[in-house]
Amino acid sequence: MSSVPPSPPGAGSLSSQSNVEPEILRPAEGYIPTPQPMVRRRRSFWATAPATYVLVGINCAVFLAMVMHGVSALGPTADQLMFWGANNAGSVLISDQWWRIITAMFVHVGILHLATNMWCLWNLGLLAEPLMGSFGVTAVYILTGAAGNLLSVFWNARHLSVSLFDQQLQHQAFYPLNYFSPGAGASGAVFGIAGALIVLLKSDRLPVPPMELKRLRKSVIYFAAINLVIGLAISWDVVSSRTGISIDNSAHLGGVLCGLLFAAPMVPRIGNPRNVFQTRLQIAVGMIVGILVLFGFFITIVTA
Repeated sequence: MSSVPPSPPGAGSLSSQSNVEPEILRPAEGYIPTPQPMVRRRRSFWATAPATYVLVGINCAVFLAMVMHGVSALGPTADQLMFWGANNAGSVLISDQWWRIITAMFVHVGILHLATNMWCLWNLGLLAEPLMGSFGVTAVYILTGAAGNLLSVFWNARHLSVSLFDQQLQHQAFYPLNYFSPGAGASGAVFGIAGALIVLLKSDRLPVPPMELKRLRKSVIYFAAINLVIGLAISWDVVSSRTGISIDNSAHLGGVLCGLLFAAPMVPRIGNPRNVFQTRLQIAVGMIVGILVLFGFFITIVTA
């Protein structure tokens, strides 16, 4: 049995007051109408963080293409990784294949490697994109990933001497995998996003409660620190020889340091005027591009 709620005193009804225009009906004095909830247009899933979704999609698409062309989904060979664009100090410095600095961040060593990196990229990207915009997330991914791969080249080739390869070239064609293992994965770029977040989440202009902001920043710091420690632990000869897993810690370190530097001149997009945010972002991109170019020249000089 249902009941009809009584009309407010003096309000009347349209049926009983047909001679009164609806526009002039007013509630009785002292009656407070129930506030109607504001209806907000729900943003589409794509609109929340398009750059993050695109970057995850590109990484997954590259891996799917590798598997469809006969690459093992569990354990690709070194030659297969090199064919698809993995990083390698010998190929970069001797064969001038500098494009590997970029392509390597979209190549992964098996499905588990891809899954862990994409899970981290997804979570950090969803947090970072409201703070730095789609262009900012894309820029920090590419530039910090490149910084990590450049540092990896420098670290692996720090004892490189062209004369060493001159002797090799006299007998047979230079084969970079005889000297250096391939490096691949988005982890350097993921660490870069974490580094940028550590700086941006410190801003007092964000409209977020201080305790919540502190908690978010602390979780990102813990993520970077714990994963750096895990990488160093796995890289010990005792552990690496038993597990067969090799971690490129120099790429991780280069990524997080570049991310910290990238965000240093920036301000969060939230809580700041658009023109200020865009100017600071342009300064950050220009600064990091210049530093990476100079670092690349430095590597070529010290390894000559």
